[in-house]
Amino acid sequence: MYKLLTDAARTLVPPKGDRHGPLPPLMLTLTVVTGLVDAVSYLSLGHVFVANMTGNVVFLGFALAGAQTLSASASVVSMTAFLAGALAGGRFGTRFAAHRGRLLTMATALQAVLVAAAVITAAASDGRMTTTVQYTLIVLLGLAMGMQNAVARRLGVPDLTTTVLTLTLTGLAADSSRVGGSAPRPGRRILSVLAMFLGALGGGLLLLHAEFALTLGLALLLLVMTSAAAHRLSGSDAAWTRPPS
Repeated sequence: MYKLLTDAARTLVPPKGDRHGPLPPLMLTLTVVTGLVDAVSYLSLGHVFVANMTGNVVFLGFALAGAQTLSASASVVSMTAFLAGALAGGRFGTRFAAHRGRLLTMATALQAVLVAAAVITAAASDGRMTTTVQYTLIVLLGLAMGMQNAVARRLGVPDLTTTVLTLTLTGLAADSSRVGGSAPRPGRRILSVLAMFLGALGGGLLLLHAEFALTLGLALLLLVMTSAAAHRLSGSDAAWTRPPS
């Protein structure tokens, strides 16, 4: 347990000269954003995910099989928006390939714009979830999360994809010392799972006691903070800003 806590602390406060520098804590913040946003999409937008595309593929199958509580069109729209966002994230990754700090700064700034538009849409709806509001939010949030996923992939920080935990959980068990594995980065993996859990828990609690615009507002605040921190920390050509080898 002590070793896990030590590894987790090192993730939050990387040692000087670490090849990923401040990226791990920033990526963990984005993982919290994922939990918040998917709480909104699943609990308020008709049982659809905007970040977890594995879930959407499964939901699409269930909906086509006749499940009454799921919408095939919502799943398709979400996946389409996510792919469009991932395409934009891929272009950002190519444009800022030489500097990971600038890549994260610009991508999270654009994400913040998309989530801000979602907050405005939610606030303007005055709590009424019409079909137009529902699909507008799915598109805006799907674009934002697709971009985040693509940029996280380009940043290349191991075990911090920000939107997918299946492989993280598998690695935590399959690579553990109990089965003869080398147990690389267990603290980081645990923090990644915890960040997603806390985002989903916080989002769920907020949705129970307040309108979903507040939950999206918290996600927006975290995105703005991440973009500002990345901008401030990437002013130099430190080793962590270079593309991963």
